[in-house]
This record gives sequence, C-alpha cells and structure tokens, in this order.
Amino acid sequence: MSGIGIFFFVAIVGLTLFVTYLASKRNNSAADFYTAGGGLTGWQNGIAIAGDYLSAASFLGIAGAIALFGFDGFFYSLGYLVAYLVVLYIVAEPLRNLGKYTLADMITARFNQKKIRATAAVSSIVIVLFYMIAQLVGAGALIQLLLGIDYKVAVLIVGVMMTIYVLWGGMGATSWVQIIKAVLLMIGTVIISVLVLAKFNFNILEMFSTVSQTNGNGEAFLNAGLKYTNGIDTMSMMIALVLGTAGLPHILMRFFTVKDAKTARSSINWATWIVGIFYILTIFLGFGAAAFVGSEKIVAANAAGNMAAPLLAQYLGGDILMSFICAVAFATILAVVAGLVLSGASAFAHDIYGQVIKKGNITEKQQMVAARWASVGVAVFSIVLALFAQTLNVAFLVSLAFCIAASANLPVIIYTIYYKKFNTTGAMAAMLAGLGSALILVAMSPNIWSPDGSAILIGEALFPLTNPAIISVPLGFLAGWIGSIVGERANARKYAEVKVNATTGLNVSDSVDH
Repeated sequence: MSGIGIFFFVAIVGLTLFVTYLASKRNNSAADFYTAGGGLTGWQNGIAIAGDYLSAASFLGIAGAIALFGFDGFFYSLGYLVAYLVVLYIVAEPLRNLGKYTLADMITARFNQKKIRATAAVSSIVIVLFYMIAQLVGAGALIQLLLGIDYKVAVLIVGVMMTIYVLWGGMGATSWVQIIKAVLLMIGTVIISVLVLAKFNFNILEMFSTVSQTNGNGEAFLNAGLKYTNGIDTMSMMIALVLGTAGLPHILMRFFTVKDAKTARSSINWATWIVGIFYILTIFLGFGAAAFVGSEKIVAANAAGNMAAPLLAQYLGGDILMSFICAVAFATILAVVAGLVLSGASAFAHDIYGQVIKKGNITEKQQMVAARWASVGVAVFSIVLALFAQTLNVAFLVSLAFCIAASANLPVIIYTIYYKKFNTTGAMAAMLAGLGSALILVAMSPNIWSPDGSAILIGEALFPLTNPAIISVPLGFLAGWIGSIVGERANARKYAEVKVNATTGLNVSDSVDH
C-alpha cells in the first residue's frame, strides 16, 4: 500500500477516534449512550441517518451489482430511495412521539407486555446480525484488497474498532462518525461521477451507448432481466427494499436522538435529499466500472463485485483517489457497524435485560454495564458469522435484512398506530409469523442451496425465490389481522390515547431513563 493510502486511512481513523474520545466525556447516562440525550438538530440527525443508511451495500455492493448486471443492479438504488417515502409519511413522526430508546418502546406504548417487548427485541437483533454481516464482508474484502492481509484478519480489525466506538462513545460518537463519513462519502462519489462523465464528454447517452457496446451483453445490459430473469423474484426483492427501511432498528433508533416529531421530520427531509443524490450517482459508479475496469477484473478482485468502486477510482485517479475512496469506504463501514452494534445492544440491554429480566428495576449504572457487554456480544457473534460469508454480495445480504424488517417489524408498527382492533395476540402473531416465515424461506432458498456449490450448501432449493418478501410480508400483516380477530378485545381507550399521542406529540417520551 502506498504512503498516501496509509495517510488517508490513519487520518480518517484518527479523526473518528478523536470524535469518540470527545463524545465519551458526555456519555454519562443511558439516554446519552442510547440516544445522545435527544440533543441532535434536524440537519445533524438527517446527515447521520444518511450516513447510517449509505452502507457498504450502497457504496460497494450496488456499484458492483450495476457494473456486473447493468439495470438489474440499479434496482437496489431505486428500492432504497423510494423506501424513504414510507419512512417520511408513515413512520417517522408517530415513532418519535411514542418511543424512547427502541422499537419495542413504541409497541409497548400500547401493549405493556413483556412477551411483546422480548419478541420485538429478538426481531431487532436478528435484523442487526444480517445487516452487520454484510458490512463486515465488505470491510474484509476492502482491507484484503488494499493491505493484502487475510480476509479473516481484516474482519477482526473492523470488529475491534467498531466495538471501541460503541463502548466509549455511545450514540453521540456514533452520530458524529456517521456525519463525517456521510460528508466524505458524498465528496468521493461526486468526484468519481464527474470524472466518469468527463470521459464521456458529459453526455449520459454516450455513456450508455459505450457501455452497451463494450460489456459483452449488448442492449440487454441497459434493460431489466440480465440477472433477475424471474419477475416475481424481482418484485419480491423490491417489496423488501421499499418496505424494509421503515422496520430497520438502527434507522428507527435515530428518531429518538432528536427532541420532537418536528425535528424528526426535518431529519428525514435532510436524509432524503442526501440519499437521493447518492443513489442517482451510483449509475455513474456502476457504468463507469463496467466501461473502464471490466467485469473480469471486478470479479477477479472479488467474486461478488464488491470492489468495483475502488477499482474504478484507481483507473480514474490512480493510487491517490483509490486510497481516498477505500479509506472513505472503510469509514462508511465503521460508522454503519457502530450504529448496528448500538441498536442490537440497546435491544438486549434495554428491552430484554432491563425491562423483561429486571422488570424495569435497573439503575443507570447497571443499564450502562449491560449495554456495553451486549455490544461486545453482538460484535463477536457478527464477526463469527461474517467469516463464513465472504463470497456473498453485500447488497444481497442487506436485502435479506430488509425482508425481515418489512415482514416482522413494519406490520406491528402500522397496526399499532392505525388499527383500532389490534391487540396483544395480533402483535405477537405478526412478529412471529413475519420473522419465522422470512427465516424459514431464506433457509430453503437458492441463497443457501445450490446444486453446483455456488451457495452455502449443495443441494436443490425447496423455495425458488432469492428474497421471500412477497410471501413473508403479507403473512406478517395477515397474521396480525387474524390474531386481532381471534384474540381478546382490544383496549379502545388505550388505542385512542396512542392515536392522539402519535399524531400530536402530547406526552412525548423524552430521551431520559425511566
């Protein structure tokens, strides 16, 4: 690795560690650890949300998917972008008005039952693990390419660093690391996009024409169907992407870092603009890599295509630009995994340990200790799983996390706010049916089973779709409705109270401990 590459890595890591050190001085309570005391402004939280959302799947996985499969790879960008409309118009404001630290807090605002809180926490942890694996796979491939070290060692390095951010800095440090990363990522993406366009005389049509002539697939590269030949499978993946964001625990948790619903809406407005611009620019990342790097070199560097963007940067700007882009991608991964660890730890420490096991009888000190131990546990478990997922595309892995979020969490969120007859039985049924069906169908899918050994296990897949959202999401909603019909009668007074609070912000839960 060149000296300039080492400089970029040391500079970015040093900056984020310095931010963590400063944030650790303000990390004195559970509210500080989980939600930065609810003190972030709209623009700060908006940029942090964008930083949390623009993960390794977005930067590495989508660029690789577009470079290898053309328009089919761009499906990920479309899905991730449209998903923010669901968050903006349905989830953001009610969630902030009803919740405090976690998704389970929001649900138990209407159903104060430990089994519901525990189930919601387990669902969140499962989603976090899927998402975390994707980030660690991207990190391992990136560092392996740059430093020439073993993939497993690279994953361990990232795992240790992300744990440091969370243990000492909490949400405050994580938020500022995400802000820094989002700014650097946008700068790097804009630079590459401008350089790509310059190669085509700033003519997008010329770019499309050149790529279609040189990639070996002709006009098919610019149309749907090159990778996703099954229309139902494509639709299923898009359902997961569009609806999944509104159920992702590490994104939902960010709405508790602001003081009120108005600021939460402002956060989403900021995030939507940043995310929208970025995903439009992924077109230039992917098509630029296809035109100038080529699929053979991309696959040679990483079979899943995750190194397309760094290789494109090297072609356009030499080792200097590649080193900067790789350092930014590394910061991207560190920021996202820190947020994931924090959301997983909060689900365990606050919901399972603090509210279910200790029944709410827990001190600030005990909750902080539990959260830090939970952070270590989530990190270690994720690292172990990531060591066996090296050959999987990170964008695909994240789409599975989105599927579980849309199937298990979104039905409960929507029913809690808008369905008068929703009851405890319905809540449990929705979460268990959504989570269980998604996991079972994924376990029987071509992602796990393949006759030629390209998947994890050798054999025939019992379920034909790579993403089961088209079945598991309706099952989650259906189970919630049926459970509400056959279960005990819903508390109409409690629903009215939740409806008023979710809409108006009355009795909004501050980011302070119980």
